[in-house]
Amino acid sequence: MSDFLVLPGVYKALFLYIEPASTILPAILIWFAPGAAWFHHELIPAPPQEQVSSLDGRTRMAIWQLGNCCYLLLGMLSSLVFRAIRDALPNNPIAQERILGASLLAMAIADATHIVASFIGLPESLKYRPGLWNPTTHGNISFVIILLLFRIAWFSGIGRTRYYFGQQRSRVQVKRI
Repeated sequence: MSDFLVLPGVYKALFLYIEPASTILPAILIWFAPGAAWFHHELIPAPPQEQVSSLDGRTRMAIWQLGNCCYLLLGMLSSLVFRAIRDALPNNPIAQERILGASLLAMAIADATHIVASFIGLPESLKYRPGLWNPTTHGNISFVIILLLFRIAWFSGIGRTRYYFGQQRSRVQVKRI
């Protein structure tokens, strides 16, 4: 029997392993190689022959902070906090679901605003032409849409037993720690 009942199967694979790895990787790419200038250039797809220029200090700092806060922090939170929920509350799926649900709700809101901001930021010539998007654009829009859909599916109870969300409040007894 799983000790993380609220995060079974594909949800466990996605939220505990794939998402943290996919969010920590850009931070590493920004900090080390190919670097902040490369990432800045990749935010909006451009022809491959266009040179990656160096960045002024303020822009480099902003990209490093984005990599640290958005990518590294998000990856560590989903990896470390979700494991802490599992380990601290192995026999309390109601508490697991309430805490995990709060995290997933915050992430879903961030997903939605990230998708909108990324899409709005694209030039009109690229918005409706995903075939012209680069991997970074697909990561910021396509992959985040998939994550958001899986968060919605989790809240909807698709492919899992619900212990708190979607339950009548009178039937849900929360164990106090």
